[in-house]
Amino acid sequence: QVQLVESGGGLVQPGGSLRLACAGSGSLFSTYVMGWYRQAPGKQRELVALIIIGGSTNYADFVKGRFTISRDNAKNTVYLQMNSLKPEDTAVYYCNFKTRVPPGGDYWGQGTQVTVSS
Repeated sequence: QVQLVESGGGLVQPGGSLRLACAGSGSLFSTYVMGWYRQAPGKQRELVALIIIGGSTNYADFVKGRFTISRDNAKNTVYLQMNSLKPEDTAVYYCNFKTRVPPGGDYWGQGTQVTVSS
């Protein structure tokens, strides 16, 4: 059974930094995409960043130049380094792993709250 556990959220002042981590356990040998999404109150969940198995990355325009996604395949862990945080970055952040086995495997963490406020 696959389980994703996020950590690293919290309260930070505008301009500050946080590093999120998402550790996966279970049958994740066929993971080909790891990603971070976020959902603010009253809004839909949106993509923040993706990292593909080959190492290429994709970022939402609103985080380009501020956030960096990385991964440690040996640990089944994906990270999100968030710098220059803004109040509008306040949201619950979720990690997501997509696998080929089983076909269409799509797993989510429980979410971690990030609050940017002075």
